[in-house]
Amino acid sequence: MSEPRILVLGAGPAGAATAIGLRRLGYPVTVVSEWRRFAAVEGVSQRVLEGLRHAGLGGALRQAAMPASRQVRWNGQHLQMNQEFLLDRQRFDRALRDDLLSAGVTVVEGRVREVSQQDGHRVRLDDGQVLAAQFLVEARGRQAPLAADRLRGPETVSLLNTWQGRPGVPASAVESLEDGWAWMARLEDGRCYWQVTLDAAGLPGKAALADSCANRRRHSALVAELFDEQALAPAQVHARSSTAILAGDCAAESWLRVGDAAMAVDPLSGNGIFQSLSSALQAPVVINTLLRRPERAALALQFHRQRVEQLFLRFARIGRDFYAQEQGRAGQPFWDGRQGWPDAQPLHTAADWQALRVARRPVLRDGLVDEAEVVVTADQPLGVWHLQGVELAPLVRRLQAGQALNAVLAGQPQEQQMWVRRWLVEQGYG
Repeated sequence: MSEPRILVLGAGPAGAATAIGLRRLGYPVTVVSEWRRFAAVEGVSQRVLEGLRHAGLGGALRQAAMPASRQVRWNGQHLQMNQEFLLDRQRFDRALRDDLLSAGVTVVEGRVREVSQQDGHRVRLDDGQVLAAQFLVEARGRQAPLAADRLRGPETVSLLNTWQGRPGVPASAVESLEDGWAWMARLEDGRCYWQVTLDAAGLPGKAALADSCANRRRHSALVAELFDEQALAPAQVHARSSTAILAGDCAAESWLRVGDAAMAVDPLSGNGIFQSLSSALQAPVVINTLLRRPERAALALQFHRQRVEQLFLRFARIGRDFYAQEQGRAGQPFWDGRQGWPDAQPLHTAADWQALRVARRPVLRDGLVDEAEVVVTADQPLGVWHLQGVELAPLVRRLQAGQALNAVLAGQPQEQQMWVRRWLVEQGYG
């Protein structure tokens, strides 16, 4: 019996990571994607590089090796922060395609015109080509059609400006503005990027965007420090939505949403590539379960939906707390609308040993979604299964029954004992 054919729509980090993960599981995979039509750069952290490496995107990883010094002007402070890595998205996207081809994934360049369900899934491209598959992965980011959104943040737009300046040392910076915030970067070859994020309401007309953005740059000390006089002139502008959106549903028995197609967050919440990878790395195991163990479909869908929602809320709260740090802008509509969204729940909840409980939850085991006893904590509502190879639920049960810690840990290697003791202290034990 031939393996089910899988179509992935989108060759960004989420689509590529999902496709390569599925190839590792033995599935034939075809990725359909348009290539990026505009120049862009992103600042990424070391954890993004580790995520790319883990996902098998080695070629793309090598494109993310341009370290840059970073400055921050926020809440009246001017800080020299640790470095970030500047990533040319057009080069990065080409490297992603090379990684896909090296992994044995079929890559089709084309624009999706129509997606329908008819004896599986049928995808019609602009050139008339029709592709069929038993399973569909939606990974077209914010461009993916969205029937409904479950949660939507304040309407936000980012305006990316690009121009060519003089070559120099790579650098980046971020600063708060009265009605938004700006991120900027200069690459070694002199390419310059400046992006301002604003409320979607009240923007000038399209014809006035370039002059409006240039006027903002003329009043920025950071712009004067990072760029040459070219920064003061109007530049090419690309507008895109930055509204935080959680999809109304991100999974069914024959399709799955990953990356920004499942959850897209405000850029202040963290790096978009890391967010995309966070939801995509689990997807191959979920899909494998849906195809190989249909009797576990409900469990697999529960796993994916819950983790996408938890990731969304976590990143949304990170963004909320960054906005809230800017006390000097209190009272301004842009800031007031974002300093309390999505809720008032703290990003990290205080540990409470008495509140720990053992429950059955979906987990990943041997390439499939399974069910196991996990420890549910205030900070980990979906549960913690293992810590450094130690299954925590049996251990917590014995401690809650009154057994001594030394007796519970007896027989475990010293290194594992150290990790477990540290975790227990963090949970308020002792």
